[in-house]
Amino acid sequence: MSILTITTFLSIDGIMQAPGGPDEDRSNGFDRGGWQVPFADDEGFGWVAEWFSQADCFLLGRKTYDIFANYWPRVTDAHHPVAGPLNALPKYVASSKLQDPLWQNTTVLRGKVVDQIRELKRRPGREIQVHGSGDLAQTLIEHDLIDEYRMWVYPVMLGAGKRLFPTHPLTKSLRLVETRITGTGVAVHVYRPAGAFTTGSFALSGAAQVARAVSSASASLA
Repeated sequence: MSILTITTFLSIDGIMQAPGGPDEDRSNGFDRGGWQVPFADDEGFGWVAEWFSQADCFLLGRKTYDIFANYWPRVTDAHHPVAGPLNALPKYVASSKLQDPLWQNTTVLRGKVVDQIRELKRRPGREIQVHGSGDLAQTLIEHDLIDEYRMWVYPVMLGAGKRLFPTHPLTKSLRLVETRITGTGVAVHVYRPAGAFTTGSFALSGAAQVARAVSSASASLA
């Protein structure tokens, strides 16, 4: 089986919209695009290249696909660590409207997209990589299809914009497996699913409350 990973650039308050440029995504009046750019460095790009080298194919939402398709085919160096895999490997785009995509090796997923993604995961291979793709990401989260989250958290607050996680009530437990920090202060957290969501309580039991009361009374008499 293949594993499905998602890589997302996030502000510290959870916004993922238009990290790479002002015109990436201006929907809903968003005018803060490009907030990721001031924090770019060689170290972070090296990690991006490392993860791209592990991909067998890419799964993208329509918006992210359009952004990538308008940029990466123009980078013709087959050895470029990002353009090389993106241009050469299979790409699956979830869309009900995209017709006749021009980017080579593109397959459009229509209809029962969740079932088709499950079928992709059943195939032998390495990683099915999702990058950005906010609406698709929320669908994957809701259906427990993500095997690894790679969240790049940037030290900025944006206040409003599209978010990675669904806004309706949703509970999941994740396990932190790795953290890296770039020289510009970007925290890269890698999480994997950790089973059922659980809760607990720090409230004292009845016996513990009595013991604490006795201890406090004794201290006041000393």
